[in-house]
Amino acid sequence: MGMILVTGSSGQIGTELVPYLRERYGRNEIISSDITDPTGTQTGYIKLDVTDRESLERAIEKYKITDIFHLAGILSAKGEKDPDLAYRVNLNGTYNVLEAAKRHSIDRVIIPSTIGVFGPETPRTGVPSITVLRPRTMYGITKVAAELLAQYYFEKFGLDVRSLRYPGIISYMAEPTAGTTDYAVEIFYYAVRLKRYTCYLRRDRRLPMMYMPDALRALVDLYEAKSEQLKIRNGYNVQAYSFTPEELYGKISERINGFEIDYRPDYRDGIAATWPESIDSSDAAKEWGFKFDYDLDKTVDDMIEHISEKLGISGKHFA
Repeated sequence: MGMILVTGSSGQIGTELVPYLRERYGRNEIISSDITDPTGTQTGYIKLDVTDRESLERAIEKYKITDIFHLAGILSAKGEKDPDLAYRVNLNGTYNVLEAAKRHSIDRVIIPSTIGVFGPETPRTGVPSITVLRPRTMYGITKVAAELLAQYYFEKFGLDVRSLRYPGIISYMAEPTAGTTDYAVEIFYYAVRLKRYTCYLRRDRRLPMMYMPDALRALVDLYEAKSEQLKIRNGYNVQAYSFTPEELYGKISERINGFEIDYRPDYRDGIAATWPESIDSSDAAKEWGFKFDYDLDKTVDDMIEHISEKLGISGKHFA
């Protein structure tokens, strides 16, 4: 492996992907980047705005980058509040990364996509990787365009671009940000700290999900796969399980005494309503060995344990 650049490294996935990559490939082989200024304690981090192609190309040249994990992006809920920003970062930023990668003969570009590319015309369950993509959000629209750009750069220029479509990602390291599925992270903090949570999705809003350790391994497994194994370049579907807010509440309340929930759906439920309830991961399993270790029960146990430690709360009040 050569030098790897990670864009958007301060986000939910990047926060955990960077140490994962450093443990696997070596601390000095990973350059993390985001739009914030570096702190005195950060090593191997640079300030980088992917909408500035000149800065991006200078970073590639300076650090002799050979591979890129492009995570920088504006998520669904924030993208609806600021669609111009979502367009510039998600679409123009991705174009800049692909163009810079082509110009500098980058070996591999990994671009995670999302279930946000789907829309009301997509099948509701068991969605295959090749299907109708007609999203209703700026986030989804830009991610569909990014997927098509990835395929275009592969077919037109031979750039080795790889992508998978993440479902909702559950994790305890980074605080929830602006994703429509972030309730599945928030709920654990409220359950452990306050024993009460108000959910912004309907109780029966079923969505595909995955725990972060499986999400990280999936991305690296795709990165390490032989190019000739891969038949899909715009996005492989991956998921571990699907559940509703009410089902997740039930799992948590089995473990935390007195936990209560109520439901006040907002605009994010309207976004979630356009997404499928489950997606088919069989292409990823067949072509590069995708699998998951964490089922929902194992995920809930691990989340409660780590968030309790993070918040300094003992488990004496747990069931």
